[in-house]
Amino acid sequence: MAFPADFVWGAATSSYQIEGAVHEDGRSSSVWDVFSAWPGKTYNGDTGETACDHYHRYIEDIALMKDIGLKAYRFSIAWPRILPDGRGRINQKGIDFYSRLTDALLEAGIQPWATLFHWDMPHILQREGGWLNPATGDAFAEYARAAGDALGDRIEHWMTFNEPQCFIGLGLESGVHAPGLKLSAPDLIAAHHNHLVAHGKAVDALRSSRGSDRFCIGYVPTTRALIPDTEDPALVDAVRSAFFGYHPVAGIPWTLAAYTDPVFQGTYPADWLAANEQFLPRGWQTDLDGIAGKTDFCGINLYSGERLRFGQNGLEMVKQPSGNPQTANKWNVEPETLRWAPYFLWERYKKPVVIAENGLSLSDWVSMDGRVHDPGRIDFTRRYLLELEKAIDQGAEIPAYFHWSLMDNFEWAEGYKERFGLIHIDFSTGKRTLKDSARWYGDVIQSNGTILHT
Repeated sequence: MAFPADFVWGAATSSYQIEGAVHEDGRSSSVWDVFSAWPGKTYNGDTGETACDHYHRYIEDIALMKDIGLKAYRFSIAWPRILPDGRGRINQKGIDFYSRLTDALLEAGIQPWATLFHWDMPHILQREGGWLNPATGDAFAEYARAAGDALGDRIEHWMTFNEPQCFIGLGLESGVHAPGLKLSAPDLIAAHHNHLVAHGKAVDALRSSRGSDRFCIGYVPTTRALIPDTEDPALVDAVRSAFFGYHPVAGIPWTLAAYTDPVFQGTYPADWLAANEQFLPRGWQTDLDGIAGKTDFCGINLYSGERLRFGQNGLEMVKQPSGNPQTANKWNVEPETLRWAPYFLWERYKKPVVIAENGLSLSDWVSMDGRVHDPGRIDFTRRYLLELEKAIDQGAEIPAYFHWSLMDNFEWAEGYKERFGLIHIDFSTGKRTLKDSARWYGDVIQSNGTILHT
């Protein structure tokens, strides 16, 4: 049992969560700037105005990445820094920041993996309808081309969208995330389809920019894993089917397959289509060719899952026992999340599956000895990585794992309440402290995972 010799060990962040400097060097407002300034929308009224101040302290942060021993760093580019008007004029100062960041990563021997959209849409485009407006897809492609032209000579790995279920479901349906809307099913399905069209256009734009023959491009949804409670082949088959089945939640397209099937197979799943075809834009069928077959890997963000078994009426959820292990934000600890979900994805699409996010929130603080002791994070990550190794041993092609997150950061509507980082951030002073988990993760990387078994 072993991870591949060339396995990529990394950590991840996103622009609005760490950069700060929201008013500097020509950056325009994003939907999250506007939303987090709206009283009552975030915990404690927190915003990303300063966050981790990574915009000014990226050299220090890369030194810490090197100290940990990261092989790769997944970060997102802020669309409002590159195209402050959403389209058209390119802001050279924004380009320059990501160019400096990329150069510094490469100098440190760390692979840059860039995500184009981690939720911070230029507010000016939201005022034009955001993902409800098909023209936003053209603007997104223009942005992708600008990023590819500027950085594509040095960045090979790209991801288009991060967790579309969240910026659609939480941002447009429940309104608990930016831009804070509560839309009906027809609008939600239109936004869903428009973002998929935008994905296809962005891939084309990246491919047409320089260095396109070297690009490895992915798409990153999220999901809760469905886990068979036993190894019974019949149960595994049933859980696999349920994992890709349609489970409507308040009218939004939460089924994973409604996101991944169009990207990797050029179809919408039949059960989802039966319920939602009436809401799709006219001519949606002709869009599928532009969405499908262009994406090199399936990224996936995985944190937790639900165990299933056979009951009297078919599959049923296994009730969690009292006092079951939970993270600080009350997500169930289910290590087999990293075995079954990646394996099912690889089986279905035969594309490499990249774990683009995995981690947990804990109540961390700096102890009297000046260190941050987080044994829970070490234990959690070890358990999950051992299950990921099983998926690889079963035959799944899984080339990379990114821990979420590199550092404590602005956790969206939860503000600075939740700490997911390998690096502790004092948000009053900006001081960085490597947690025990960061040093342990460095040992995992150096051993290519072999210490997980000791």
